[in-house]
Amino acid sequence: MDPIAHMLQLHPFLVLDGAMATELERRGCNLNDPLWSAKILLEAPELIRQVHADYFAAGADVAITASYQATFEGFASRGLERAVAAALMQQSVSLALEARDHFWANRANRVGRSRPLVAASVGPYGAFLANGAEYHGDYGLSEEALMEFHRPRMAVLASAGADLFACETIPCLTEARALARLLPEFPEMWAWLSFTARDEKTIAQGESFADSVALLEAYPQIAALGINCTDPRYINGLIRTARRVTTRPILVYPNSGEQYEVASRSWSGECSSADFGAQARTWYALGAQLIGGCCRTTPDHIRAVRSILYT
Repeated sequence: MDPIAHMLQLHPFLVLDGAMATELERRGCNLNDPLWSAKILLEAPELIRQVHADYFAAGADVAITASYQATFEGFASRGLERAVAAALMQQSVSLALEARDHFWANRANRVGRSRPLVAASVGPYGAFLANGAEYHGDYGLSEEALMEFHRPRMAVLASAGADLFACETIPCLTEARALARLLPEFPEMWAWLSFTARDEKTIAQGESFADSVALLEAYPQIAALGINCTDPRYINGLIRTARRVTTRPILVYPNSGEQYEVASRSWSGECSSADFGAQARTWYALGAQLIGGCCRTTPDHIRAVRSILYT
């Protein structure tokens, strides 16, 4: 059964977790590396498990694994053989499952909640390039070429025990269709697919968000559709658009609201967890049913989301 549909039969909404990579940086990790958060699978996997645990404790109903930038090609560039790369991808799922199972073993954590889900992150091709291409999607690759890139790691993640795929930060319709076309090869798996957007109407490559979401209605294994890694100021309009063109649950997990400066690789601005939580109330009122955070959000942001939505 579709795990998201099942959970939404029991609860009016699901709280997603927050950032992994920027949270690891906040805890002292140096991610100035093409592998980004996947680097910590090599160096300090126990810290990834702890981040997952902290998000569950903060109220997350879904954990997203640290496999966003974990690819065979990326690990090969570090001299790692395919078997080692596959084991690291499997570990990204195992760490989330271990944190989930430990959390759920405490009966006090079960009050008013269902056992959390683990979503295996499938980041875009641009994440492997590590040059910001996930924010424009101009890869120059066909759907078939993108399917060849994503297929092997999706196979590994599917075999590792995740509840579903989180196909996230997708910048262009070509890549979205490639991922959707791969899903029948994993008939036991469901997926959500979330785009990254440049404004209230267009995804990162400039295509219509409405048209992109509507075209994905044809793929029955897509359990939810939405947006992530996007400025919160655009989320209201994007939710309104999604409601017009899809019957699937809508998910949103934007960035904190701080601005990323590509040249300096730094963040500027402020966004309190309380402000983020208040925005979550509006997102839910507009129709989003899966709500969490992306870059620069923390367990405090997720705690605020859960607290406000359950008030």
